[in-house]
This record gives sequence, C-alpha cells and structure tokens, in this order.
Amino acid sequence: MARPIRAEVSLEALRHNYAVAKQHAPRSRVLAVVKANGYGHGIERVSRALGPVDGFATLEIDGAVALRDRGFAGEILLMEGFFEEHELTELFRARLATAVHCDEQLRMLESAAAGEALDVYLKVNTGMNRLGFTPGAALAALDRLQASGRARTVTLMSHFANADGPQGVAEAVRRFEDAFPGVRLPRSLANSAAIFAHPETHHQTVREGIALYGATPFARRPAAALGLRPAMTLRSRLIAVQSIEAGETVGYGSTYRAGRPMRIGVVACGYADGYPRHAPNGTPVLVEGERVPIAGRVSMDMLTVDLSAIPGAHVGSEVTLWGSGLAVDEVAACAGTVGYEVLCAVAPRVPIVEVA
Repeated sequence: MARPIRAEVSLEALRHNYAVAKQHAPRSRVLAVVKANGYGHGIERVSRALGPVDGFATLEIDGAVALRDRGFAGEILLMEGFFEEHELTELFRARLATAVHCDEQLRMLESAAAGEALDVYLKVNTGMNRLGFTPGAALAALDRLQASGRARTVTLMSHFANADGPQGVAEAVRRFEDAFPGVRLPRSLANSAAIFAHPETHHQTVREGIALYGATPFARRPAAALGLRPAMTLRSRLIAVQSIEAGETVGYGSTYRAGRPMRIGVVACGYADGYPRHAPNGTPVLVEGERVPIAGRVSMDMLTVDLSAIPGAHVGSEVTLWGSGLAVDEVAACAGTVGYEVLCAVAPRVPIVEVA
C-alpha cells in the first residue's frame, strides 16, 4: 500500500490566478512563468490547465522545446537565454524567444547563421546585479543587436529587486529609462509583485510567476487578499497516535517536551517529501480541517503534531500540510523561508493528483 501523502494541483486555481493577472494588467500580455517545472506543479500540467495564454516564460531549454512540440504556437521566452552557441540551432528550430543579457550571448548571436532571427529580450541591470547590461552599456548593446540582423523583434527587459518592498521600483525605472533615451520599443519589467503594486511598470508584457500558483510575492500581503487561490494542496494522513505523559519528549533531539499528558499524531510527511525540515514547534498543520501545531523536529519521512485540540483525531485522519485552508506562505514563514522554495521542493516521490 502506498504512503498516503499526495499533492493535489487545482487546474481551476491556475486558470483563476492567470485571469487575476490579466485583470490587473489588462493592456499587457501576460507571460505565465513555468520555470522549475512550473514551480513544482509540472510544466506540462500547468500549460495544459491554462490553455490559450499570451505566452510562457521559463529557464530550461528542454522544457521550452517540449511546450512548442506539444503544439503551443505563442511566445515562449527563455529568461536566462542560451548558454552555448550550439543551442541556437534549437532556439531557431523551435522559434523560442530569448533574453540576451551579456556580451558573450550577443557575440554568439552575431555569429549565428545568416537568415536566422529570433525575438530577443535585451536585459538591463537596474539594481539586481545578477544579469543584464549596465545602463551605460545598454544602448550600445541595442545598436549591435539591431545591426546583427538576428533579432526579429526586440523587447527591452529588466527585473526588479524591490518590487515587493517599501523601497519600490522608482530608482530601477529611472535607471532603465535613462539607459534608452528616446528609444520606443516594447518593454517587459513587471514581475508578480509589480503586477499588483506598480501598474506604471506594466507596459507591453508582464511576467506572472509565484502569483500564478496562488502564493504571494509580498511579505505582508497574503495571497487571499490579492484574490489568488492556492494551486497546490499537500495532503497526508495520521499514521499513528501516541499518548504521552507530562515531561516526555518527542522526536529527534527531544526538542519538544510535553507540559501535560497529551496525544501526539504522527503524519506521513517529512523533509524527504519536501516539507521544510526547519519548520519549528508551533508551525500550523490542519488535521480534519482544524489547526494544530507541530510538536517535535521534522524528520525524513514523518512529522508529529499536538492533537490536544482534536480529541476525535485518529489513525487515518486527513492532514493538510499547506494549500486549501492553510497558505503555503504561512508555513514557509514559520520555517524561515518563502513559499517559492517550499513549492519547488516537493519531492518526486510525492504523487501529484489533478483536481478541478
């Protein structure tokens, strides 16, 4: 018999969350970001759930090619671009759009076979200091790109470091616009946070990442307040119940000590399933729909919870680790991380079940 853990992915929630982005950026194209295997939800599943969309964005060339080969005819953007010159052959064949963010990529594109052209997103570094031409070098890079004959279209692109926080995007936008004085080309600046918080950055194309999956890009604005629905719910069941006396401890390292006689529920879910190992005592879990706290250290295959508030809980009781009724962002915050990491960490051994 299989372990009772499973991840349920709601196709309707994915469609709903994409529609929410369209509502917030009604004059922009919305690219659905499906990198990291659709943030752990499955790139094929996400693309099938969404149906006709404005386009997709990812990092992995094989995933982008698979989207094209499954029949998607719209734009598919490689947000980090290509890494080796030989990859351009596949980009041309699959008609993939590509970011160009450095001199090395620009030189490879300039050397590509005559007659081949791609849709190119020229990326500018406006303060993130990861990828992109500096603002001072951006105009020369644009001139080279346009002179190369390898760009069918050009979109000017950047990525915000602080769209989700109080620092905001004003300085990044200023740097971006200063890089292209008088240039009138399409722009793609807004990520999930900017879609909701900075409508002035929407321009022609926005990129919906974490919001597509029903988690929040903000530290203090929950997903539900943005109108988003969780796309993934991680469920399991109680596989044992222990009755312990006051003073007894639970789990590795004896990090939880009972202050009274109590019942401890054992859940078939651990860090090998993708649950954050550093989730501390008190992290919420739903048992039969009721919130209970984790009691004891998360282990590889199990975690333990305090059943004091649910005297009727028993072996076989349903457990929700995150998702419907319990935001993944709350669980992540307890563990000192973000919903992005938790969703992406779901292990291959966890079966994924599609629900409406």
